[in-house]
Amino acid sequence: MKRHLILLYGVASYALFFATFLYMVGFMGNLWVPKSIDSAASVPLTRALLIDFLLLLGFSLQHSVMARPAFKRAWTRVIPESAERSTYVLCSSLALIAVFWLWQPLGGVIWDFEATWARCTMWTVFLAGWALILLSTFLLNHFDLFGLRQVWLQWRGIAYTELPFRTPSLYRVVRHPLYVGWLLALWATPTMTIAHLAFAALCTIYILAAIPLEEQDLVDSLPEYAAYRERVPMLIPRAPQMDALQTENPA
Repeated sequence: MKRHLILLYGVASYALFFATFLYMVGFMGNLWVPKSIDSAASVPLTRALLIDFLLLLGFSLQHSVMARPAFKRAWTRVIPESAERSTYVLCSSLALIAVFWLWQPLGGVIWDFEATWARCTMWTVFLAGWALILLSTFLLNHFDLFGLRQVWLQWRGIAYTELPFRTPSLYRVVRHPLYVGWLLALWATPTMTIAHLAFAALCTIYILAAIPLEEQDLVDSLPEYAAYRERVPMLIPRAPQMDALQTENPA
């Protein structure tokens, strides 16, 4: 019975994540959802800023603290090890749902592109960012990242094994294509409001602060990662290098 419950728990946690992910696309793009990042303001600006800051701080702390190896070791004394990743996914989804539910729009416009080509370009980059986020997870192992592989293996009675270190396609260009996708999705908008700017800026600060912590964990657990970090840029691809194969002109 226990292994069936853990499998069900993992599947339910993943389903909640995917629904939350789709809602976030609508939340950021002001598309389809009942409450978005630019819904009508309802509280004074200062109070709204404080609430939004605390919401994003809470999500950042949850997302970062629960990802640390020391927390995982302590946490798996309480819950089954096979359910640890699913629990992380569940808590992250609930933290984001709290952000969506309690978010306070701020009003005010920073920029608003009117030209059709400019708006279409922004929407294209916005959607490309979300596509890049998903693609980046599948290039490694989407189902391991979100806990499904772990609960599936325990249901089949197979011991979990860590994934080998790999650098497929985009991971040879930048170390964190997933975060590049997040940055594109955060900042690409034809209409930038104060609320959107605050959300994008705070999330960007969190991403830039979280990367060194994440990479230190990877260096500690994967001997190959240190050389990879030296070889591949973090977020911005390097300009193509000219091969030193040019033939010298004869004198």
